[in-house]
Amino acid sequence: MKKGLLILLCFLIIPITHAGTYRWVDENGQTHFGDRPPKNAASDEVKLNAPAPSSDAAARERKLRMNEFLEQSQRERDERNQARAEQEARAEKHEARCQALRARLKYLKSVSGIYRLNSEGERVFVNDEENKRLREQFSAQVQSECGI
Repeated sequence: MKKGLLILLCFLIIPITHAGTYRWVDENGQTHFGDRPPKNAASDEVKLNAPAPSSDAAARERKLRMNEFLEQSQRERDERNQARAEQEARAEKHEARCQALRARLKYLKSVSGIYRLNSEGERVFVNDEENKRLREQFSAQVQSECGI
């Protein structure tokens, strides 16, 4: 049903799109053109031919320059997107490192003593002064890298 209606509509539109062009001369000798013939004067239907598309060298050169411009714009856009993606990846990696450092700092503040492993793998706790220095040193490192 819809297909038949569409075909009928196309057949009705075709005559509208093929409207002619008419030429006539008025009583003053002026030549006129219009899409409908005048009622009070004799007219001739004129066939108008559309000009062929321009294929001169200047048009080809403009088209070539436009294509080069569009390609260059696309390359620049791709480079900007790639740079932005790399920057976002670096920011995510930095944030993950900062989260790990903050977690380690929080743990370091929660334990009572810091130890080192000796050559036999045994724990050797550091003295209070060394303990304080290590905490301050690590806190300064986290501050400088992540800005707590």
